[in-house]
Amino acid sequence: MKYLRYLFLALVGICLILVALANRGMVTIKVLPSEMAAYLGQPLSYELPLFVIIFAAIVIGLLIGFVWEWFREHKHRAEARAQRREKEQLAREVKGLKRKNNEGKDEVLALLDDSAPAR
Repeated sequence: MKYLRYLFLALVGICLILVALANRGMVTIKVLPSEMAAYLGQPLSYELPLFVIIFAAIVIGLLIGFVWEWFREHKHRAEARAQRREKEQLAREVKGLKRKNNEGKDEVLALLDDSAPAR
């Protein structure tokens, strides 16, 4: 399975290198339309190779997707956190009840009762 992962990563890397080699031409990226840039006094444009724009768009898309998903799953994380707190509180309560139930018993029997699974 480890080799399949390495093979997949190698194929992705080769594909990215081929895309970069095929798209080395310079393109002009304008941050604002010409009419709006005129109000600022300078045109906000940059000359970059096309593959940089493609890779930046992929990375930005992934980041937006990750953030979107993180916000979408907030309710699931909150519910899991509440259930974990409830489980810990119930475990403490069971431990206290076992301790109270085993008062006055032989220590060996109390240890066996503590280690017995709940029914």
